[in-house]
Amino acid sequence: MLKLYNTEIETGKLKQIKDIQNIERGTWINMIAPTEKEIQTVATKVNIQEDFIRYALDSEEKARIDIEEDDNTILFIIDTPVAEKEGESIIYTTLPFGIIIVRDDYVITVSLNKNSITDVFEKGKLKTFATYKKSRFIFQILYQNAVNFLTCLRQINKETEIAESGIKKSMRNKELIKMLELEKTLVYFTTSLKSNEIIMERTAKGKILKLYDDDEDILDDAIIENRQALEMTQIYSNILNTTMDACASIISNNLNGVMKFLTSITIVLSIPTMISSFWGMNVELPFQDFKWGFPIMLGISIALTLIVTYWLQKKDMLK
Repeated sequence: MLKLYNTEIETGKLKQIKDIQNIERGTWINMIAPTEKEIQTVATKVNIQEDFIRYALDSEEKARIDIEEDDNTILFIIDTPVAEKEGESIIYTTLPFGIIIVRDDYVITVSLNKNSITDVFEKGKLKTFATYKKSRFIFQILYQNAVNFLTCLRQINKETEIAESGIKKSMRNKELIKMLELEKTLVYFTTSLKSNEIIMERTAKGKILKLYDDDEDILDDAIIENRQALEMTQIYSNILNTTMDACASIISNNLNGVMKFLTSITIVLSIPTMISSFWGMNVELPFQDFKWGFPIMLGISIALTLIVTYWLQKKDMLK
């Protein structure tokens, strides 16, 4: 999918350009899972290498900055959080997001799927956004990306609490597997946030993009939000590790309690079975010729069963 936007200098309103042939300086080109034809069209129209667009479409691509001095093109690749539905649960992962600065003319964003970062700009939620202010645009993307990480982390924390509550009530593996998935997600988030931090700190030095006083504050805010997200990720990861260890102990204790209860029930039920087995032997036995022999043996069985049950109860073996 290919969309083109431009901010009118007079009104400051964002307008969508329908025809790529009418592209002007200061245009924002948003590419979401573009086709080969769209990649070739954009690369030809703005005169850049097609590989610069394809880099961000590789799900294994790492966050980095690439500068092509021949055509004065700068490629930023950052990691963005993505929530994907898998069955009944939501899986969090990270995907690369590409930002290409083509000379002083265009900004191109490239992603594998639709994301909330570009939605914010397309819907005009940022009043200070303008497609021709390229440095500010990139810093706003970096800031919004850090905010998205924080949003996902809060949701992960809620899901951790739900899984923890479920483990306390049952011995199923479902909640434990969910917590393992969340722990893996936090590892991905930690790696991605550290990579993004390196990119922002390198950008803050002013050697890659020209920094304006008004825009520097946005970059500083983005760095602060990213660090906060990184700290939250590390805190949640430590909490999750501790919780999983505790939950493993809870599951083990629950299983021990069930086994203890079943063992006690087996002992109680074995008493009448044992007595009936003795009096079922084909030998001389007490009360075998007595007409009240059966009720007497039944009473003895019940009495012994109650005595053993009371003893096990006192030993806390029937809870």
